[in-house]
Amino acid sequence: MNTSLCARPAPAEAASYAESPQWRGGKFRNAAPRHALGTLKTLAVMWRFLFGKPANTVPARPIPVQALSQAELLAAPDMSLWRLGHSTMLMKLGQQFWLTDPVFAERASPFTFMGPKRFHAPPLRIEDLPEITGVLLSHDHYDHLDRAAIEQLAPKVAHFVTPLGVGDRLIAWGVPAAKVQQLDWWQETQVQGLRLVATPAQHFSGRSLKDGNSTLWASWVLIQDDLRVFFSGDTGYFKGFKTIGERFGPFDISLMETGAYNADWPDVHMQPEQSLQAHLDVRARHLMPIHNGTFDLALHPWHEPFDRIAGLARLAGVPLVAPQMGERLDLRAPALSQGWWTAVE
Repeated sequence: MNTSLCARPAPAEAASYAESPQWRGGKFRNAAPRHALGTLKTLAVMWRFLFGKPANTVPARPIPVQALSQAELLAAPDMSLWRLGHSTMLMKLGQQFWLTDPVFAERASPFTFMGPKRFHAPPLRIEDLPEITGVLLSHDHYDHLDRAAIEQLAPKVAHFVTPLGVGDRLIAWGVPAAKVQQLDWWQETQVQGLRLVATPAQHFSGRSLKDGNSTLWASWVLIQDDLRVFFSGDTGYFKGFKTIGERFGPFDISLMETGAYNADWPDVHMQPEQSLQAHLDVRARHLMPIHNGTFDLALHPWHEPFDRIAGLARLAGVPLVAPQMGERLDLRAPALSQGWWTAVE
């Protein structure tokens, strides 16, 4: 079933998920059950996070950031991308600006005084952004959905496109319902010529101890003219990548989660080897590793995701794209990685 701007479900209908194949037993579910840590292992992981974190999970020196201005964005060529941090991308597609998972907060946390703190400031402030045609959200975790940013962005954003349930959060925060579209996996819409398809992911959701999996998570296919972009959101490796590639590939570039991984949570974040395989499965040419370089969300060194995926891509002959934060990327002919992180301890 397709959802269009002209036939958007009313908020009451959007909040009824009974028709979704992903909605079972009052929760959204993955196609394959998630690996259960168990109480003892969960406590062990929490202990390591609190008392056993290596010092190098955070860079010892500032990472390079290229500052941006609104004038620069407006003057930039079409089909451009700027990485603002973590999984926040600003894209200029069809002369329209789009943001993915906009997080501008200092911490990826429900608290302003504790939780993972940014390694770097965003390349520009929300107030310096041009008018935004759309915001695309993958799920509702704090490192992907920043309430303060949404509230500040709402007046200058025309459309918010989300998985089921995430849009209801935005409406509850004051975003006009008329601006919000919520899609199930394999549903699609078109906004100002950009085709958007919500595709499956292997993850989970929730912003408190009581609301786990009450909203859906998704990856996204973006098609503008003959340009195809895959945005993974957060996901473990699963067989659905091949189906996405068969139905919508080949892609010009995959924006693929590569970071915050650990052997203890194998099916909600990918190891770099799996990120590479997912990239191959969706049949993309250029690989851009995201979900790294901004927040300390795991136990590995902060630069390890870049190191590992760069080595794996080189061996596989896959063109790796890893721009500095704020650096413009030409989506039609992206410049290959120069390894900026190797100069930062």
